[in-house]
Amino acid sequence: MPTPNEMETDLVVIGAGPGGYPAAFEAADHGLRVTLINGEPRPGGVCLNRGCIPSKALLHVAKLINESRESRHWGVTFAPPKIDLESLRKWKDEIIGKLSGGIGELSKRRGVTLIEGWGTFADSNTVNIQRPDGSTSQLRFKHAILATGSSPAMPAVFQKHDARVTDSTGALQLDSVPPRLLVVGGGYIGLEMGTVYAALGSRVVVVEMTDGLLPGADRELVRPLQKRLESSFEKIHLSTKVESLEIVKDGVAATLSAEGKSFVEKFDKVLVSIGRRPNSQNLGLDKTRVQLDDKGFVKVDHERRTTDPNIFAIGDVAGEPMLAHKATREAKVAVGAILGEKTSFDNRAIPAVVFTDPEIAWCGLTETQAKAQNIEVAVARFPWGASGRAMTLARTEGLTKILFDPKTQRVVGVGIVGPGAGELIGEAVIAVETAAVARDLADSIHAHPTLSETLMEAAEAAFGQATHMFRPKR
Repeated sequence: MPTPNEMETDLVVIGAGPGGYPAAFEAADHGLRVTLINGEPRPGGVCLNRGCIPSKALLHVAKLINESRESRHWGVTFAPPKIDLESLRKWKDEIIGKLSGGIGELSKRRGVTLIEGWGTFADSNTVNIQRPDGSTSQLRFKHAILATGSSPAMPAVFQKHDARVTDSTGALQLDSVPPRLLVVGGGYIGLEMGTVYAALGSRVVVVEMTDGLLPGADRELVRPLQKRLESSFEKIHLSTKVESLEIVKDGVAATLSAEGKSFVEKFDKVLVSIGRRPNSQNLGLDKTRVQLDDKGFVKVDHERRTTDPNIFAIGDVAGEPMLAHKATREAKVAVGAILGEKTSFDNRAIPAVVFTDPEIAWCGLTETQAKAQNIEVAVARFPWGASGRAMTLARTEGLTKILFDPKTQRVVGVGIVGPGAGELIGEAVIAVETAAVARDLADSIHAHPTLSETLMEAAEAAFGQATHMFRPKR
């Protein structure tokens, strides 16, 4: 029998983010006794509390501000916006509070034991729990799911212990709108936060080490976004490195280098957004048979089982891509394996969305990957300049492209750039996952006038001519 400081459970889940709490709920729905351990007061993880949700709320505000300025071209003029940061922060935090509270309530209704505390492994069947008040207890388990997520990477050269040098977590606090903001890193987090601060009034400078924004993304999709950002940001420095940061009396002095030359620029604030690292340390994994790879990710198989048969890992801690929706899917797979079901994480199309303006979204194989892997693909494109709906939105810079197998016409990848691309990519994910062929998309009736028609017409282009686009035969 367990002592008063010992508990027993069928499944313990460490981390209540977009992987952890869905895993706990799925297991509880199938009758397992589940304990969910979370290291902070509010469940939801980084995504809900310091990532996906608050950033999208602020991006919505940024879009509203930008449209109010652009509307003068349509004959509608608004007064310059007045930014009430306190009210904006309150609105953002209310969204987080409601969603986090909902997770807590769902835990109760499902009978999941939600514990605020830090869980570390004592062995392959025991977790030590330390609560915020300093009290400790032990939990014996049959299975465990590790869902501890990731944290912003902050190289030592940028660690200044000064509020003027921050990561994405600090930027989302929205303490102020700096007159001039340096964004270190041209990835999706840096560009999304840069978009927010530029709309609020900051002069934004982005520095990216590689020769293009969003490294790894399809260059054809990035171009329309980069063109728009060049008009809203003060400057975008490509193939440029931030050598050092120095805190000075009235800001931060950044030493930048490009083409063998160095120069110094001063900023009021610096956002370091150069990636994330898995939260796989200080978990007691050395007391189990769990193994890490050379990047610190937990090694898992197709069922998300680690090298310790009792322990599973999902989400950011279990490898890239570090996406909330990937973690949620992995949660279902891991619980299915624990329940003895035949399951596997074999998804071919994990959608990726960059919530800038315009948005970029893709799934399946990209043209860049196809070339690198020497995979033969046919590509059909439909420019939004030929879309009636895009014209009514005054946003014709977009593009929809479909990659398909030239022999079978099976859709193997889709890329979209334009407003609402993140919503449109869902149809593409289904097409790739269900092995749909281009003719399926072309022959499926899409509502008119909508941006979803661009998928239909891109598919039509695979067979010759799209209705609203003509390409002379060669």
